[in-house]
Amino acid sequence: MHIPVLINEVIQYLDPKNNQNFVDCTLGFAGHSKVILERIKPNGKVLGIEWDGEVCQKIAGEGIERLIAVNDSYTNLKEIAKRESFGPVSGILLDLGISSWDLEQSGRGFSFQEDEPLDMRFNNQLSIINSLTAQEIINEWSEEEIAKILAEYGQERFARNIAKNIVDTRYRQPIETTFQLVEVIRKSFPRSYKFGRAHFATKTFQALRIATNNELANLQNVLPQAMELLAPGGRLVVISFHSLEDRIVKNFFREQQKQNNLQIITKKPVVAGSAEARDNSRACSAKLRAAKLIINN
Repeated sequence: MHIPVLINEVIQYLDPKNNQNFVDCTLGFAGHSKVILERIKPNGKVLGIEWDGEVCQKIAGEGIERLIAVNDSYTNLKEIAKRESFGPVSGILLDLGISSWDLEQSGRGFSFQEDEPLDMRFNNQLSIINSLTAQEIINEWSEEEIAKILAEYGQERFARNIAKNIVDTRYRQPIETTFQLVEVIRKSFPRSYKFGRAHFATKTFQALRIATNNELANLQNVLPQAMELLAPGGRLVVISFHSLEDRIVKNFFREQQKQNNLQIITKKPVVAGSAEARDNSRACSAKLRAAKLIINN
């Protein structure tokens, strides 16, 4: 079961009130949205955007009152809101984490704990939007390109070793499954290397997922759209799960505050309390930043 992270903090910083409208750019199974909907009764609505068609179909099938579920990428935020005639918008939420369902049930190779095809697309149905797969990266990209994404997106210390072993291995046999890739990664670490608490494949899988779904560029694309869509005084809340995302959000907020467009309302990133971190491991790496629109762009 997917448990929404930082739910109390999301409500605190979005500050939803009766009859206001909100956008959940990463709807998932509507954990955050359901709580928001309770706060914006009786007429407030949530526009929920979900890239994964299978997940969107599941949540739409629940018939949640006052939730408009749209299967699309949040990079099309302004277009979606216009198409749905949705507004005015009092707050926008982005939860950039990967869901438990993606890891455990999607069958797309997000987890190194299951032997699955190396797909890693959040939506493998909208192939026109997202045709690149992790398997294509692993088997067709150059050693230099693979090493670059592992170093930049995964901050993997042994990126060059892993990239070299990937290319050497695929020369003999294509790397098509998660377990095949995990074995290549395992052999790429020096024998003397002491593995820590995190699984040794974590950074490589993160990097491939980011590259496959163009996640960092998508985030950079949506933030200005969110600011344009908000009503004056509207709030933008973003939950990130690794330093690359958090840096993009932090820098965007700071730049917009300098231009007197946004007011940052979280001086430091908000993190999970000890109880939530204990009960929900996903929350341990979550960082929330929030800002309020000063002017209407």
